Amino acid sequence: MSLITLANLEKSIPSGNGRLWILRDITLDIAEGEFVTVMGPSGAGKSTLLGILGMLDHEWTGEYRLVGEAVHTLKPKQRIALNKRHIGFVFQQYHLLDDLTVYENLDIPLSYRDVPKREREGIVADVLDRFGIVAKKDLYPAQLSGGQQQLVGVARAVVANPKLILADEPTGSLHSEQARRIMELFRELNQGGTTIIQVTHSEECASYGHRIIQLFDGWLRQP
Repeated sequence: MSLITLANLEKSIPSGNGRLWILRDITLDIAEGEFVTVMGPSGAGKSTLLGILGMLDHEWTGEYRLVGEAVHTLKPKQRIALNKRHIGFVFQQYHLLDDLTVYENLDIPLSYRDVPKREREGIVADVLDRFGIVAKKDLYPAQLSGGQQQLVGVARAVVANPKLILADEPTGSLHSEQARRIMELFRELNQGGTTIIQVTHSEECASYGHRIIQLFDGWLRQP
């Protein structure tokens, strides 16, 4: 069953007297439970595509369906609500909230979903244990190494049990051992049924997935 269906999706921005095309005629199906890697040179449109899938970017044309919902017909507020229900994000630069502890960073996505406080406490405790970061729960991001911050970033992405994780260069700032740990976590999550789409330049990271999608100058190339 398709989790994501894209048809003739395009993105452009004004440039001089014309338009600069960032994505062209993207037609794509991603099934539930897939682990897909998006690759291509810098400027190919990879992060833009991820931003559209995550409903962080609303300025595009074409059709996008997520879990059967026609995203292209929804208003921005409705898209944000859909994002909160189904999507977790992992960023290269972690994007943790500096003035919140590890525990509070994990609690925030659940509070956005109106999960009751007592239930949130149990979920956060389980995730802290699962990711081996119980001892870090009262620390702030600045007190953590890069690898630890990314571990918290992945934990935050999965704390609300999303159907889909979008990861933009999730290991780009990490050394090889830390990168492997993050990718092993992604593999475990995927084996548990979570669909994952990652953008990466790393062939090693790409090897953890089921399928590679290549973008060149905004155009999709599939083998």
